[in-house]
Amino acid sequence: MILIVTGKDDLHALMVQRELHARGQPCALFETDLIANSPAISWRFDSGRALVSLRCRDGDPIDLADVGAIWWRRPQPKQQHAATPGEHHALIDVECRGTMMGMFSAGFDGTWVSSPAATVRAADKFLQLAVASRHGFRVPRTVVTQRRQDVLDLYRAANGRVIVKPVVGVAEPLLFTRFLDDPAAIDEASFAACPAVYQEYIPGCRHIRLNCFGERSWAAAIDTDALDWRADLSVPVTAWDVPAALHAQVRQVLDALDLKMGIVDLKQAPNGEFVWLEVNPQGQFLFLEPLAGLPMTRHFADFLVEAGAARH
Repeated sequence: MILIVTGKDDLHALMVQRELHARGQPCALFETDLIANSPAISWRFDSGRALVSLRCRDGDPIDLADVGAIWWRRPQPKQQHAATPGEHHALIDVECRGTMMGMFSAGFDGTWVSSPAATVRAADKFLQLAVASRHGFRVPRTVVTQRRQDVLDLYRAANGRVIVKPVVGVAEPLLFTRFLDDPAAIDEASFAACPAVYQEYIPGCRHIRLNCFGERSWAAAIDTDALDWRADLSVPVTAWDVPAALHAQVRQVLDALDLKMGIVDLKQAPNGEFVWLEVNPQGQFLFLEPLAGLPMTRHFADFLVEAGAARH
């Protein structure tokens, strides 16, 4: 059994589950924002072992002992409350999350893709840059600050070509990476409001979206003059063969971060060098199927089957 832990109606999870079912591979979806007001979880400790039963999307209970691999896709801790008074929502949210995390940590001994702890740790942009640099990647000169003078210093060092992006970001609104106008014209209070990531601009128009699933990688080249390609996907997006050396280097970074998989954003500089931008431990990859003709669902399903088999 493969278990996908995510939020309600996650398209990536549903597509991968459909692919696995078509192969005859048991796969269940546990939607973490639907725990409240449902018989979703039963945990018992008996005779020295934890016994965990989950009621998943299809309504049938599963025994966690039968699960070979968990894809820790995108669990949502906030519950979708339908029939409870508003004043109890905070308590219900924290109790559901605490129970979910506790039962998995105490009751699962299979393969994580990737573990909750590693997923949270690896999402740290500070850590990503340091680890990528240690493994030979060029990383942009970066400042994370609330001080205008720090940004001014970087602005001068980078000849006025500096980008700004959020440290973490929010689901809505989507905050795109953008060029920073003259920081000398921005007041101190705007910088002081909260930290942000400021980086030297890496010239070039080729962006690489590299999807590393275990010991294999697939990628697409996105050719655009735009700073952030996410804003317009009408540009050329083509399948791109990952050089063996690049895959090995990415794999070293992911291993150091304890990640089984990672969706990596690189930029190819005019001299051909690949510059590390960031890794998303659970990034989006389905959009590459129609745009680049890459069978990402099939590739990822292969990876999950191998991960589940590794338990045995």
